[in-house]
Amino acid sequence: MGKRLDYSAIGVVERPEPEVRFDYVYWMHRQYRERDGLVVRFLERIQLGTPYTEVVSRVVKVIEQLKATAKCQLVVDATGVGMPVVDMLRAAGPDCELTPVLITSGSEQHLTKGVWHVPKVDLLAGVQAALEKGELRIARGMRHTNTLVQEFMDVRVKVRGSGAMRLGADGFGQHDDLVLAVALACWAGRRGEVGEKSEPFRLD
Repeated sequence: MGKRLDYSAIGVVERPEPEVRFDYVYWMHRQYRERDGLVVRFLERIQLGTPYTEVVSRVVKVIEQLKATAKCQLVVDATGVGMPVVDMLRAAGPDCELTPVLITSGSEQHLTKGVWHVPKVDLLAGVQAALEKGELRIARGMRHTNTLVQEFMDVRVKVRGSGAMRLGADGFGQHDDLVLAVALACWAGRRGEVGEKSEPFRLD
């Protein structure tokens, strides 16, 4: 969630049901799976300065279109101003499970009063590992694909004099909003909480 300096960003990540096939070359009737993993299907940066009421409306619209073809889960960054927006989303009543995540600088994940506390390092390391292992693929032809790739390149790890570690985009004009949107979706997807097979997502 962002407004003036950072973008509010939406990322749709699909976990397709792997296709089961028979391998006739090596083992007759041996079954194997293809195309397992996660796929980034949709990315959107909402214009800076957009009121949170409009952000909520946009998210609800995306959910409505997703629900037409897939089971889905909405994962929302509840850090900073995010928690009031989570309440606005709940009031809007999107027809899906809503999971608020507070991004922390800690070292352990835990659930407190319905809100997940997840270290930023876990989110970024998780999405990086998924890319390196081929467990995360990015659909071609999306408007913000190049922006996402640039954001991945802008993410840095900095250790301050106090020993504290800062993760993310830190340069002038750099952002990591799409990266975090995808990382949150991947975090939920790898925990096995998003839905079954769906058709490729197209936003009207």
